Amino acid sequence: MRRQYVWIVAAVGLVGSALGARGAPPAMAGAISGKVTYTGTPPKMKPIDMAKEPSCAKQHATPVTTENVVTGPGNALGYVVVYISAGDPGSSAPSEGVRYDQKGCQYIPHVAVMQVSQPLEIYNDDQTSHNIHPLAKVNPEWNKSQPIGAPPIHTTWEKPEFIPVKCNVHPWMHGWFLVLTTSHYAVTGEDGGFSVKGLPPGKYTLTAWQEQFGTQTQDVTISGTETKTVDFVFKARAY
Repeated sequence: MRRQYVWIVAAVGLVGSALGARGAPPAMAGAISGKVTYTGTPPKMKPIDMAKEPSCAKQHATPVTTENVVTGPGNALGYVVVYISAGDPGSSAPSEGVRYDQKGCQYIPHVAVMQVSQPLEIYNDDQTSHNIHPLAKVNPEWNKSQPIGAPPIHTTWEKPEFIPVKCNVHPWMHGWFLVLTTSHYAVTGEDGGFSVKGLPPGKYTLTAWQEQFGTQTQDVTISGTETKTVDFVFKARAY
């Protein structure tokens, strides 16, 4: 099902078709840009009934739906994380934290990307308590209550991992923390576009991850300051 949605600016600096890595690129640096689309019929997202939490329900003019497959015009796929999975020498984590909001009984953004050891700040913007529960397997698993007006939860992840997140109070709340070793990544927006910038000359493996459709990879060689175009096409399954 296609739907229009608003992309919220997160502390990682991602919005719309998603920007690449933060910070000044090397003097000799290239980029990889492209688009992520799908073929077939994507599953229909289920409407979320927030009647049991009126303070959240009234924040939505129309019912919201689940976000495990978010589509846009032209068969575009949103919330796909595109990142360098091989060939990147790595970099230290930025000191700037990634902000993750609980607002209207939703996780915003649905997928948050951060580097190993980068600060993560989790906020409760609602007039109700939440219990955020990252289901980590490589990193330590934890769950913490966050009452109304509580200060943000400050944490970091010390190992790379893709971590699903849920709220033990509101069962419809689901999201993801993607903990990477690279600073070269992007998250697709409604148009499915991405741009991974600041790449020195070299050979790379570019990976695209979508939470329901899995991963795809392509090998890319960057020479000088060129911008290579790479597209990914996922096969949608209507179940």
